[in-house]
Amino acid sequence: MNQNTTYAVVDIETTGTDPKVDRIIQIGCVLIRNGRLINRFATDINPGRKIPKQIQNLTHITNSRVQKAPYFEDVAFIIADLLADTVFVAHNIFFDYQFLNAELKRCGVLPLEIPGIDTVELAQIFLPEESSFRLSDLAESFGLQHDNPHQADSDAEVTAALLLYIEAIMRQLPLVTLKTISELATLTAMQTKDYIENIYQQQVKENPPLADDLEIVDGIALKKKAITLYEDSHYQKNYPQKKTQKEKLYQNKLSFRKEQARLMNLVYQHFAQTETKDLLIEAATGMGKTIGYLLPASFLATPEKSLVISTVSLLLQEQIIKKDIPLLNRFLDQKIQAVVVKSKRHYLDLARFKQTLLNPVPQKQYTLYQMTVLVWLTKTKTGDFGELNLINLNHLFFQDVAHHGVNYLSPKSPFYPYDFLKFLNSQMQESNCLIVNHAYLAQESLRKEPLLPESPYLIIDEAHHLPAICEKIAAESFNTFSFTKRVEQAVSDEGVFTRLDNWLTQESEGKRLIHLLQEELIALTDCYETLTDLLLTELSLDQEIVTAADFTNFDKKTLKCFKKIELFLQESSEIGTLWQQFLAKRRLAWGVCAQIDFATLADLLNDLEKQRRIMQRFCHDFAPRYLHWVLRNERQSGLTFQVTDFKAAILPQTKWYPRFEKIIYIGGALKLTKDRNLFAKRLGIPAASLKIVPSPFDYEKQTEVIVPTKAAYIPQLSPNEYSHFLAENLTALLKDFNRPALVLFTSHEVLQKVYEKMHLSFLENGREILAQGIGGSRDKLLKRFSQSESGILFGTDSFWEGIDLPGEQLELVIVTRLPFENPKRPMVKARYDFLKSIGADPFQTESLPNAMLKLRQAYGRLIRSPEDQGILVVLDRRFVNTTYGKKLRQSIPKKVAIKEIPLLEMTEEITKFLKD
Repeated sequence: MNQNTTYAVVDIETTGTDPKVDRIIQIGCVLIRNGRLINRFATDINPGRKIPKQIQNLTHITNSRVQKAPYFEDVAFIIADLLADTVFVAHNIFFDYQFLNAELKRCGVLPLEIPGIDTVELAQIFLPEESSFRLSDLAESFGLQHDNPHQADSDAEVTAALLLYIEAIMRQLPLVTLKTISELATLTAMQTKDYIENIYQQQVKENPPLADDLEIVDGIALKKKAITLYEDSHYQKNYPQKKTQKEKLYQNKLSFRKEQARLMNLVYQHFAQTETKDLLIEAATGMGKTIGYLLPASFLATPEKSLVISTVSLLLQEQIIKKDIPLLNRFLDQKIQAVVVKSKRHYLDLARFKQTLLNPVPQKQYTLYQMTVLVWLTKTKTGDFGELNLINLNHLFFQDVAHHGVNYLSPKSPFYPYDFLKFLNSQMQESNCLIVNHAYLAQESLRKEPLLPESPYLIIDEAHHLPAICEKIAAESFNTFSFTKRVEQAVSDEGVFTRLDNWLTQESEGKRLIHLLQEELIALTDCYETLTDLLLTELSLDQEIVTAADFTNFDKKTLKCFKKIELFLQESSEIGTLWQQFLAKRRLAWGVCAQIDFATLADLLNDLEKQRRIMQRFCHDFAPRYLHWVLRNERQSGLTFQVTDFKAAILPQTKWYPRFEKIIYIGGALKLTKDRNLFAKRLGIPAASLKIVPSPFDYEKQTEVIVPTKAAYIPQLSPNEYSHFLAENLTALLKDFNRPALVLFTSHEVLQKVYEKMHLSFLENGREILAQGIGGSRDKLLKRFSQSESGILFGTDSFWEGIDLPGEQLELVIVTRLPFENPKRPMVKARYDFLKSIGADPFQTESLPNAMLKLRQAYGRLIRSPEDQGILVVLDRRFVNTTYGKKLRQSIPKKVAIKEIPLLEMTEEITKFLKD
């Protein structure tokens, strides 16, 4: 490849994905040379067979359209000549290249042997912050014109534009970055590496200067970053209590909202003028509650007395920092200086990343991530993996490069002054607002040293999630099989203990501790193996929960084995403490590689400390609040030990609760039953008062709830009968409703069965059903759904809430079943037993409020602004014909019409309501 190379950007549409039986129905090709488009070729192809209905709907290429088109045999030689002496380019090259070759061979034409490059891989490397690499999503993201997605001529045009766009980005990268990427690219598709190498060599000749905002550190180009110092305005205005004062402050950059102003005043009064610690505020979603609490807090917060905001998800953290705070800072005299704070594993350790480049792992996805990160480092100032929009960080690469904490950085490393976690800590010192999520807050109780400062102000947003997250974080577990494998690896000839032995050649004390710990670990894993065998004979086949009675009835051998494990864990803990003291004295003496191994050992010691906590509670604490689990895995031979604490959400007993002077809990559904204090009691703060901010929406006019007049009694249906009932009713309801609809399920299994029964018939009629767990992450599904004019989205759990689809993006929500937890599930049953043991009614205090919360959340998907309208359909007749149904209906705002209508008349009623 060189500057005069001709690139043939190709896309084909086919009747299916199998080249043995399927045929091409359209081909598009765009020729590029020297960065300019020089030729186009596109034609429909008669496949000589019927095009499947779903392919017609996807591509808009019909049987009648291709009837007069040439057969592939007629154009095979023309295509082969066109592509001769070019470089083949495609978005997912293996499909287009191989399918085209199969067709050429079928027609007696020599198959292509030209080089090829893949724009999917190029996009993954050079566009690191994109959330999706589908061609249509990339086209939308970069404003590339894409008139007819899934038509070959349009797809080829946009792929060509994408190639040129990526090439422009490559030419802007520092030479050092391009050089390393070209060296790593050996495992990329076909000749993609040669293409990258070619661009690099061209850039070497041009030798462009390094951009002013970049710097080179030990062969890696980094974005320059500087601590933003907190600017104290000194002249602090008084908080604007009244409407006229607020409007003056807003300077027409924010609209006055009566309900939002009420929330602002409540927040300011609690933080500045009251003596009580806790305040609960119920405020409707969509009323601007984030601005409602940020603005008054900004008049009080300083870096010395910072405001800590805890919200439910990383997504909401990003929304606060990128949308809400910049809006307020447009008119506030005293700016909010905020930083998102996550646990250390969310950040890249530059020294560890450098080590992966020095010791390559010959695995394609690993090297793709390395190349992606090299590009990302020229853009990021935070080093937060969240910017990469990846579904999960469980890949080996991220385990290798994730941060282990500032204590495991070597001051000798050239990256030490540029470290992202050190930068975050410095930024925290200069910020008056720290944004965390509930999991991070709950983990403060497990940390030896708190990571959040003591503060007068804590706001817990989406507070109704806090109890469940506290319980989840407190329910620590470990698996004996995974731990044994980890130890085997650590003590092997190539393992971390061998390497530590080499680092400690001159350190007899350190050597002694390492050898002792190694012996303890080997003995401990032997005990775990013995215990697994003993427990498998002691416990019945389906038993997961171990009671106090079970424990005391264990055989003497089993009890003795538990005691030995406790002893080994205690001794390991003591060795770990001595090791930390040894390291602390000599911290500056070690280089980068040694510190990386010390961090690996620290992980192991933290795991042992966690096991010690779990085993201590497992063997000795059988108070009703604790639930002891022994879980087995069919694919593994070990056991998982876990202890659930049903009082983990009692806040006064957590480590973090006393560190805040005033706490405000905000949520859209804090009062569900007549007992105003139910949620406060759940948090162990029964005296906390609850304030309810009226909703700004006219729910009576904007919404309606519909229930079918006749429907099967769901609890009596078998799983197959139930999925058939749903598929039949949903088809009747949605087939003529050509607008977006969200269908909410209570079971993944049922969702998949209904999807299997419905999706093909809907696809044949031009409508795609998007389903959770099928076809992409939650964010990708939501993005595709929001862009479709008549999409249908099937979701469970996380889709009941936190979805913001205003206006016509969502006007119909269907609840397939009342969202009660299954009382037969071991966890649910155990929680109900616990509630009974403390004299509470499980149905009234847990089951019913949880179902009401879910229904409120489902209903809340419809109305996000005063202009929105929508209908909630509940396919479960128990909503209207049971005694508890009356209470469930209280989760819907008063005066909203709840109508019973025959199922076949529902679509007409829905259409009429939305039209009116």
